[in-house]
Amino acid sequence: QVRLIESGGGLVQAGGSLRLSCAASGRTFTSLTMGWFRQAPGKEREFVAAISGIGGSTLLAHSVKGRFTISRDNAKNTVYLQRNSLNPEDTAVYYCGADDWNRLVAAMPDYWGQGTQVTVSS
Repeated sequence: QVRLIESGGGLVQAGGSLRLSCAASGRTFTSLTMGWFRQAPGKEREFVAAISGIGGSTLLAHSVKGRFTISRDNAKNTVYLQRNSLNPEDTAVYYCGADDWNRLVAAMPDYWGQGTQVTVSS
């Protein structure tokens, strides 16, 4: 069983930056593709970013390209989402996910974190 714990959410002003972290346990970290998803009020959960187990491959949603960066520290079993140039449309609950690449980029990972709220004020 994989356990995921997110941290780093909060309130930030438009134009600001925030980094989210997700610590994983329960399985060899490098065997997991890790990713981030978000769910805004009244909307469905959407894919944001993914990074392969060794970190050689990344994928970002079109809406966040150029503003968000996903990375991982395999020594710390942690994946990060650096978010810059935030705008109010980025307000959402952000979730960490883990699974193999295909399931993760299809927004169907078996493992989910509890979510962390990010609010961007205008």
